[in-house]
Amino acid sequence: MEILWIVPGVLASVILALLAATLVRACLCRPTEALNAEISYQEPERAQAYAENLSRMVRHETISSRFSEDKTKFYLFHELLEKLYPGVFQTCEKYVFNGSLLLKWKGKGENEPILLMSHSDVVEAGGRWKEPAFSGTIKDGVIWGRGTVDTKGSLSCIFSAVEELIADGFQPDGDVYIASSCTEEFSGEGAPLTVQYLKEQGVKLKLLVDEGGMILKEPIGGVRGTYAMVGVLEKGYGDMKFTARGSGGHASAPGKNTPVPRLASFIRDVEEHDPFKVDFNETVTEMFRRLTPNMTFPMKLIFANMWLFQPLLKKLMPSISSAGAAMLRTTIAFTMMQGSGGLNVLPQEAYVTANLRFIPHQPTDESIKLITEIAEKHGLEAEVIYKDYPCPAVNYRGREFRLVEEVIHELFPGIGVVPYVMTGGTDAKYYKDICENCIRFAPLYINEQQYESIHGLNENLNINTLTKGVDFYKAVIRKSQG
Repeated sequence: MEILWIVPGVLASVILALLAATLVRACLCRPTEALNAEISYQEPERAQAYAENLSRMVRHETISSRFSEDKTKFYLFHELLEKLYPGVFQTCEKYVFNGSLLLKWKGKGENEPILLMSHSDVVEAGGRWKEPAFSGTIKDGVIWGRGTVDTKGSLSCIFSAVEELIADGFQPDGDVYIASSCTEEFSGEGAPLTVQYLKEQGVKLKLLVDEGGMILKEPIGGVRGTYAMVGVLEKGYGDMKFTARGSGGHASAPGKNTPVPRLASFIRDVEEHDPFKVDFNETVTEMFRRLTPNMTFPMKLIFANMWLFQPLLKKLMPSISSAGAAMLRTTIAFTMMQGSGGLNVLPQEAYVTANLRFIPHQPTDESIKLITEIAEKHGLEAEVIYKDYPCPAVNYRGREFRLVEEVIHELFPGIGVVPYVMTGGTDAKYYKDICENCIRFAPLYINEQQYESIHGLNENLNINTLTKGVDFYKAVIRKSQG
């Protein structure tokens, strides 16, 4: 009897010790400056001047489409840029690759080159907007229109930064490139053509800064404070088509397992039993390490004790944050579907398409093989429409990341700087062969509505954020020359 009593007693002691340890670790994780950091702007006239240039860029509609080969609007956009930033175009060598722009600001010495980039194309702008989507309206300190956030805002900051440095008589020691493709929104040829040219010239970049994360308050639910989210890892991309075939026939006498139900069964299977492996890679672990101090206490208790709760987090993450969950695994989203052409006709063929984003620990070919096997169990044919591979992660302890981190801290005192996994795609993925430090970050402070307006309704940007955006790129250029 004594032995039976001792065992539960020991177990209870172990549980109490674990509980005490988790509480102590959580309590020792003190809040950081990011919790109460405030971003102030004090140059309204400067902000207004930048906004007026951006307004003209927004008014020039640059919707791109993989189904149109006409790039006239982009050549006209280049002409607008030449008017807005004459010093840049008088000083830099200009190259154009079927509408995609590359400028080279030649350095005076032998320092390794850097490249700043932000695409010039935008997505369509349907629906009812508060201000017309291509009006570039400036009202109450806000500029409205498609592209203000994604990504003519940061593009205008890059050009203004170089324009001002040239006017000040600054010349870089190493070459500085500006790139702006016109096909980013559909992963088109613009960036690949640019990279091909740079490869032919033997260019190896020590740093590239593209679009990506921005400066946000509460970037994840339960995390308080203001952070610069800096993308250091980009997932791979894929599109697949799953086809079910049958004999067709009249809908008045349907058989079993016709094409549409088989597709539905497949989709339900994947949705209810996610087939992809969940894991915390080094980037995600570091992201949560930096965010943990300012979490609400229940979340802090868990994330401060990843050594204990990681298995639980793998299951709970989708309910905490869908964006957070997407950083832990390959994702699949079903996007388009088609059956028969008649309301009372059984299809001989039906299909559904899916978009996949591949995580490095279960990369492209392994993920495709896994989802193909599931499709075959449901009697479907799987076809790969497009695929690419995850990009190498930038070392967040490395010199180039620390350079960007230092600039952010100088311009935005107190805010946190957090490396994270990009779940969307950027043109930076094409540069991985010529640059080990492709950093995805646009130095613009945006709110939740502005973040959600990307590819949505009422895209807009506070004009004050443009001033620090320009100063960011100027500082990156200057500091990279050391």
